[in-house]
Amino acid sequence: MSRTRVVVTGLGTTNPLGGDVASTWDAMVNGRSGVRHIEADWAEELPVKIAGVAAVEPTEVLERVKARRLDRTAQFALVATMEAWADSGLAEVQDDLDHDRLGVAMATGIGGVITLLDNYDVLLEKGPRRVSPLAVPMLMPNASAANVSLYLGARAAVNTPVSACASGNEAIALAVDQIRLGRADIVVAGGTEAAIHRLNIAAFANMMALSKNPGDPATVSRPWDTARDGFVLGEGAGVLVLESEEHAKARGARIYAQVLGAGITADSHDIAQPDPAGRGGSRAIVRALEESEIGPESVFHVNAHATSTPLGDIAEGLMLHATLGKSVEQVVVTSTKSMTGHLLGGAGALEAVAVVKAIETRTAPPTINLDNQDPEVDLDIATKARDLPVGDIAALNNSFGFGGANVAVAFGSV
Repeated sequence: MSRTRVVVTGLGTTNPLGGDVASTWDAMVNGRSGVRHIEADWAEELPVKIAGVAAVEPTEVLERVKARRLDRTAQFALVATMEAWADSGLAEVQDDLDHDRLGVAMATGIGGVITLLDNYDVLLEKGPRRVSPLAVPMLMPNASAANVSLYLGARAAVNTPVSACASGNEAIALAVDQIRLGRADIVVAGGTEAAIHRLNIAAFANMMALSKNPGDPATVSRPWDTARDGFVLGEGAGVLVLESEEHAKARGARIYAQVLGAGITADSHDIAQPDPAGRGGSRAIVRALEESEIGPESVFHVNAHATSTPLGDIAEGLMLHATLGKSVEQVVVTSTKSMTGHLLGGAGALEAVAVVKAIETRTAPPTINLDNQDPEVDLDIATKARDLPVGDIAALNNSFGFGGANVAVAFGSV
C-alpha cells in the first residue's frame, strides 16, 4: 500500500535575519549576518555580549493585549504561524476546514524561560502577591503550541516536542507521522525559542559552549572554520504548513516541496557532547533515507546542524561521509547558523524553511565566515550561494541536541 505523501504548502519565520520569509531568504542567499551586540544593560557584566537578536520585535506584529499574555517564545511562534498560515492560502478557507483534522506540532528547547526568571525576580523583590497569575500558562513548554492551536482552531493533536536543539526538526517529523497515520490532514509544524537572557548566556558561557570571540559580531559564528570556538545564541521561530498531498491538491494549493521521511535516534553518549564518531547522527540520516525510499545519490544539498563548535562540526562531517559515501561529493553543504546564530529549539524549523526555499529556488545559501576550512572536515561547503540541479532532488536537514537527540529530515522536490 502506498504511503500518504506529505507536502509543504506554507512557510513562516521571524529570526535574526528578518521578520518574514522573504527578508530572511534574501539575507541568507546574500550571506548577511544577524548577529549583533546585545543592547540591554544586563549584558555588560557577561563574558559574552553578542547574540542573534530578532530583527523584528514580535510586539510590532502582534496586538498589544495579546502580546502581553504570551512569553516571547510564544510570540515568535505566533508571528511565524500567522505568516505560514496566510502563505498556505488556508486563511482564506479557514471556515470551511474540518478543524478536527487540523493539528499543531510546535517545539521548543527551553520554553518560557524569560517569563519564569522574570517572575522569580518579582517574587524575590516584591513578594508573592505580585507574581503574574498568567506566569504558568506563559512559561509552560507547550504554551506556544497551545496558543497556535487557539489561533487556528486546531482540534487534532497539539504536540510539543522538547529535544533540545533537535526539537524543531522533531516537530516536523512528528507532524508527518500524524498525517501519514491518518490523524490529521493538515499540521502546522515548527519550533520556537527566546532564551537570550543573562542566566542562559552565563550558563552556556561557563560550560564553554558559546564563542567568546571579541571581534565583529557578524564574524563570530564560523562553522567548520579552524578559528571556531563555540556557537552564538539566537532567537526566533520557523513554521511549515504540512498537508497530505490529496488535501493540498483538492484545494488547489501551491506546493513548495514534499517531506520524504525522517530519522530519529539517540546517542546515549553524553548529556552535552556529541558522540565523536557521529554514530547516532549517522543512524538518523540512514533512517531518513530509508523512510524516504531514496538512496544517497538523490541528495544534493544538506543544511547541516553545524553550530561552530570544535567537536560537533567534525562529527557531522564524519556522519555525512559514513551515510552518503561517494555521493557526498555532489552535495552542497550549508550551515545557515553562520548567519542566524543557534536558535536552539527553533533552529531545525528555521533551517527547514531554508531547505524548502533552497529546493524551490534551486539555490543553496552560503556558509559565511569560513576563511580556513578545518582539514578534518572534507565537505563541499558553499561560501557563496550555489545553484542546485534541475530535476528531482532531495535535501537533508540535520539537527542534534543536548541529551544525544538526533533528527534528520529529508525533503524532496515536486
